[in-house]
Amino acid sequence: MTELRPRRSVLYMPGANERALEKAKGLPADALILDLEDAVAPDAKEAARERVCAAASSGDYGRREVTIRVNGLDTAWHDADLRAAAQAGPAAVVVPKVNSAAEVHNIERALELGGAPDHTKIWAMVETPVAMLHAEEIAAASERLTVLVMGTNDLAKELHAEFVPGRAPLLGGLSLALLAARATGKVILDGVYNDVKDLEGFEAECLQGRQFGFDGKTLIHPGQVEVCNRVFAPSAEEIERSEKIIAAFEAAQAEGRGVVTVDGRMIENLHVDNARRVLALADAIGKAGD
Repeated sequence: MTELRPRRSVLYMPGANERALEKAKGLPADALILDLEDAVAPDAKEAARERVCAAASSGDYGRREVTIRVNGLDTAWHDADLRAAAQAGPAAVVVPKVNSAAEVHNIERALELGGAPDHTKIWAMVETPVAMLHAEEIAAASERLTVLVMGTNDLAKELHAEFVPGRAPLLGGLSLALLAARATGKVILDGVYNDVKDLEGFEAECLQGRQFGFDGKTLIHPGQVEVCNRVFAPSAEEIERSEKIIAAFEAAQAEGRGVVTVDGRMIENLHVDNARRVLALADAIGKAGD
């Protein structure tokens, strides 16, 4: 299993925008994706690469996990992006449209040849039908790959699907990717919500993502961070109930009792495991200072 750390809110920041990179230093996001792909025009790619790599290696972002999204494997900028990112040594390199284990191996090899430190991981974006159908082999391809990132906009485009509340057209793909992440012990992040003014709809999608089992959500606007952090964090009620479950289970074990109940409900090992996970996440959030 990868280490438990909060990745509730993971915010894309445009790599060509120096003001945005500066603003990100004060945002309460758990992680940042400094973007060299969609947010950067072709004629600004090289300047953005230098700016982003300098930011990622600056140490100016405090507790935030700082990653770099490189351009896709089929672009003219991909190889230079990977070489520069390897030297910068961010927490991770985020790679768009990863479709196979072989591509993961190539990314890993390029990072190693570029001198990337061991702490620089791979976050693979899965955003095509091919990726959904091969999600397990992608997730299992490398120990260096620690996170799957849903690319729901591209997935919807590839499926010819409509954007509707509840995301029914995408649920098959989301489920396949979640199964792959859990089967291989990797973190998985939900895709973005496009309407930055619709906080009610955004919160509903955060709740859906959490109920599905996502570890957090990728974001496109700083105004989405607060809601996302709240939804993906254990509530006070969840923490209290988890503490009760663990205390009751441990008391029953000490007394040699095989049957444990909390508030009239039977407690089994799976409930205890879930309770411990909730408390570990709450503790990790507390240590992160939020």
